[in-house]
Amino acid sequence: MASETLPQHGALHIHRHFHRIAWLAVALALGVIVFGAFVRLSHAGLSCPDWPTCYGRATWPKLAEHVVDHVASAIRPFEDHKAWREQVHRHVAALLGVLVLAMALLAARRRRYGIAQVLGAAGLVAVAIPTYMAGAHLAASLLAIAGEAVLLAAALRWRGGDLAREASLTLAVIIFQALLGMWTVTWLLKPVVVMGHLMGGLLTFSLLIWMAWRATQRPIVLAHAGRLRRLLWLALTVLGLQIALGGWVSANYAALSCGAGSWAMENFPQCAGLWWPPTDFREGFVLWRGIGVDYEGGVLDGASRIAIQMAHRIGAVAATIVLLWAAVRMLRTPGLRGWGMTLAALTVAQVTLGILNVKLSLPLEVAVMHNGGAALLVFVLVSLLARLRGVD
Repeated sequence: MASETLPQHGALHIHRHFHRIAWLAVALALGVIVFGAFVRLSHAGLSCPDWPTCYGRATWPKLAEHVVDHVASAIRPFEDHKAWREQVHRHVAALLGVLVLAMALLAARRRRYGIAQVLGAAGLVAVAIPTYMAGAHLAASLLAIAGEAVLLAAALRWRGGDLAREASLTLAVIIFQALLGMWTVTWLLKPVVVMGHLMGGLLTFSLLIWMAWRATQRPIVLAHAGRLRRLLWLALTVLGLQIALGGWVSANYAALSCGAGSWAMENFPQCAGLWWPPTDFREGFVLWRGIGVDYEGGVLDGASRIAIQMAHRIGAVAATIVLLWAAVRMLRTPGLRGWGMTLAALTVAQVTLGILNVKLSLPLEVAVMHNGGAALLVFVLVSLLARLRGVD
């Protein structure tokens, strides 16, 4: 496929307001991630059993008698204290999608047919939503796939300094995120979809951070930037794997598999009173199971959930070592000591929150902060990777 490249001439061809929209999107994406964790951890993920409406409403019903005749009532009884959480999360995520669409249009404006391609892809996805609501699920899927294909083809073809490639890719990711959000509901909290939705949110967040810093154009120039960048990529990879494990713990309701209450508090860091209790890793890490099963509350036995919890604990040790290693390297690097202190503090705080989750039997506030802490660690690492430059 032939590529389309803009001339560089030493400068980025970015709209003068692009960085402002990008930073607003970064802040909103962080809010979506944290609020999404609140929705998931408060067991409100299935409180609106239809999609994208909630019991047929664009907002959410206030009383159970308002939805008694709606088909969704046969799927799940209405819970007013939960439904608003799920629907507000959907609306905030939709607002983020509008911001990303605006960024893609601004970035593609100088490309040949760039605006037409972005609007065309968005239009296909927009038509797919009412098509899905009308029950034509296959046609809706084909429309969404076509829209994604247009954006991915543009991302592969566009090169240059206007961030058009990154913006179109981010729009493609956020559209896929919407599909994952739909499947989370329609496939009844299928663990691989729940975990994928979490990772897709963090990927969206990372892409937005990258574009925001690149558009702000505030590089950090170091003589040995290449070595530090390699370490930061290692740290981001290990952190990403650990976050995925955490998502798998949450999706399979394995956070308290080692025990709960005062007994768990007294026995930590042991699990179920043992340093290595009986585990079933084979069953615990089966990624694909049947559709139609209600996964709320989990379907795995104790040994499988313990295997997931133990894997997350081992991953936590590895991630802590690598993150603190990167922090120490930055503390020894003039100009990066503030970033190093921030990374070290966030790492220690994240470990502390993880331990408190176990010892205090997963209090909602601590669990949500643990998710937010992971996002902040991603922010630090991606920010540095976006800004570090070597000496020419």
